[in-house]
Amino acid sequence: MELLTGQTPFGVAGEDTGYLFNLDLPNNRDAIGFGNAAFSVAIIDRDIANRIIKANHYSRRVYSASTLHLGVFIGVEMVGVLQYGFAMNPASADSVVAGTGMSEYLELNRMWLSDAAPRNSESKALAFSIRLIRRIRPPVKWIQSFADQRCGLFGTVYQAAGFTFHGEHLGIFWELDGDFYHNSLVTNSKSKGPRAQTIRAGLDRATRHKLRQFRYLRFLKPRFAKGCRYPVLPFPKPDYGVSVD
Repeated sequence: MELLTGQTPFGVAGEDTGYLFNLDLPNNRDAIGFGNAAFSVAIIDRDIANRIIKANHYSRRVYSASTLHLGVFIGVEMVGVLQYGFAMNPASADSVVAGTGMSEYLELNRMWLSDAAPRNSESKALAFSIRLIRRIRPPVKWIQSFADQRCGLFGTVYQAAGFTFHGEHLGIFWELDGDFYHNSLVTNSKSKGPRAQTIRAGLDRATRHKLRQFRYLRFLKPRFAKGCRYPVLPFPKPDYGVSVD
């Protein structure tokens, strides 16, 4: 598609920030993005998102239960990907916020932005993606994400994007040949895939890690926070001298 002046890869936007639409479907008012000609997020194909995450995300892994795949664009250049979907236990939402159904929450499963993106692009991309989610997924009451200890900074990006902090837990991971495997692949008898087979076969060579996982929530309307089962806590401060292995 030929790009017009002031056009993002998916729709026309002026200096003001707003929803983006498919120009090939002029009568269709289903938003596919949010932003402007300088910076935007927009829905992209799952396969494209997965390839980018596999190549660039620290985990080198995608999550099969992701249902919303967004590209982050500076002008017409894609510089990042966000993938939203279900939690590891899709039906666990009620244990976080009382009364939440499976269609009423999203978890940020993966996020990667290029180092070439300007400072604060991560929090801006999060904010824009939330504006889009409000419109295209109206049942969603809240969004959850976890900051992994391996990333450092303990969730600074979420703090800047209006998320609240709700505590931490220790996750057990196994490191084998430079790759990390969640402990559930070892302990869950229902896990039959190639990764489960790999870590079980190599468990005697693997290194066990306890990694801190920091829970962040973003309530799309304040009243939804009343049902949260985890209190809001002060933001954690990085302490790189602490090891829990």
